[in-house]
Amino acid sequence: MLQFIARRLILVIPVLIGILFVTFVMTRSVKADPCFVMLGERATQEKCDEFKKRYGLDQPIIIQFIKYMGNMARGDFGTSIRYSRPVVDIIAERVPMTFELAMFAMLFATIAGVILGVFSALRRNSAADVITMVGANIGVSMPVFWLGLMLAYVFALLLKNTPFYIPPSGRLTSGIDLPSLATYWHLQNLSGAGKFFIDLLSHSVIFTSIVTGNFRATRDALWHLILPAIAVGTIPLAVIARMTRSSLLEVLNQDYVRTAKAKGLPNRTVVLKHAMRNAWIPIVTIIGLETGALLAGAVLTETVFALPGVGTQLISSILARDYPVVQGFVVVIAIIFVTVNLIVDLSYAYLDPRIRLE
Repeated sequence: MLQFIARRLILVIPVLIGILFVTFVMTRSVKADPCFVMLGERATQEKCDEFKKRYGLDQPIIIQFIKYMGNMARGDFGTSIRYSRPVVDIIAERVPMTFELAMFAMLFATIAGVILGVFSALRRNSAADVITMVGANIGVSMPVFWLGLMLAYVFALLLKNTPFYIPPSGRLTSGIDLPSLATYWHLQNLSGAGKFFIDLLSHSVIFTSIVTGNFRATRDALWHLILPAIAVGTIPLAVIARMTRSSLLEVLNQDYVRTAKAKGLPNRTVVLKHAMRNAWIPIVTIIGLETGALLAGAVLTETVFALPGVGTQLISSILARDYPVVQGFVVVIAIIFVTVNLIVDLSYAYLDPRIRLE
């Protein structure tokens, strides 16, 4: 097991280098000059030459790439061209929001999707099965931005003066403030990796509110996440429901399941203890892929609900030709996908003892 994990972690290095190099080439192949994007009408040839020299954009791409890799190895992701701030600070501000949204969306999608998939499989070809699968197909094809707007319209406008009102945007209600964890733990003098880690935790509203004992803020943050989590979790829910149904139906036709039924075991025991244990592997694979995609940034959902996450920041940085920020978030997204895939692979051995990772 440890050898498998070590091999996978070693393979991460060439994967990240390859992704970064492709990103370098693609971003710098765009004809729009970041100098003209940032300075607009004030851009002159002299100012643009100075601009490129300041950020090293006047050098060959391969030289820029080698320097960037050297800086990144020291934990320096560069400085944002647009904001003149360290990229690590922007990452620390944006990642927690997307992480919270993705986790709650996948929790909703996984629970509801597995329940609906099992329900549909056990009632194969019935009216309930048809309705469930039709609903899943609608969920897969439903535009996220439209669903988000409809949810906000219903729960924030039509039900505004009722107990079912849910905030349509933001992370916390105005008037609820949370202290920085650096201030709360008296760690203002931190620097480097320690500062980044504390800043990352501080921008997680749910984590900070729990640590500081402000459970009013915890409830409020969770309340604000309901609509965006439902909006972004609808498509994964539909995919998980369909995969659960097909995987469980395949397992229910196996000989050992028929043998368990012939022994007189209760149907619940047969399904939960015998069938689902073996049906989990394709389901977990789908859950891992969908989680990685959501953690990469749900751009439309974050835009509709005005959430400061990875997706909105990445799109705005691409449009502004802010290369350091784009590259920094590409590294984060790549690490997220590799980590999620590693966790999924490790779960296979637990779910099916016949699988040996070594």
